[in-house]
Amino acid sequence: MVILDLTIPGGLGGKDTIERLLAYDPAIKAIVASGYTEDPLMGRYREPGFMGVMPKPFDVKKLSHVVAEVLQS
Repeated sequence: MVILDLTIPGGLGGKDTIERLLAYDPAIKAIVASGYTEDPLMGRYREPGFMGVMPKPFDVKKLSHVVAEVLQS
């Protein structure tokens, strides 16, 4: 399982990274995290292949809940 940040200034962001990871391993479980909650992908996170979403900032309790949901799916 991986947690990917949606936006990496000057780098490879979460959307491009999940596409590459899924090409390598279609069974990968991924969560997208971002402080840009208005980004349309945060509402449609399953389209590129994410299984969970974490708006920033988040706490350990919320993170644990989302991780557990993704691992059980």
